[in-house]
Amino acid sequence: MWNEMTNAAILQTLGERLKEYRLRRNLQQAEMARYAGVNISTVSRIEKGQNIMFDSYLRIMRVLDMLDNLDEFIPEPPRSPLLMKKLMGKKKQRIKKTKEDNYE
Repeated sequence: MWNEMTNAAILQTLGERLKEYRLRRNLQQAEMARYAGVNISTVSRIEKGQNIMFDSYLRIMRVLDMLDNLDEFIPEPPRSPLLMKKLMGKKKQRIKKTKEDNYE
């Protein structure tokens, strides 16, 4: 579904969904803006599907208790057993002091 949509269409859909969640919480745009620490124009722009800063999306999602959904948005990459073995094999080494370090 998402791959067939333009960026503008995706923003429009996300904006409509966020608006629906705001309305279900019985919040006005001004209240949402105040709780999120953004301008009311930012709330209006996101609901219209216009481009806003990602930080503002996060602020609005926090007010709507939707931050747990970020794992679905960008899931943590799976770790392969080979990568884990490679990472485990690299241990921090101590930095050896030289005679010159002692004189500083």
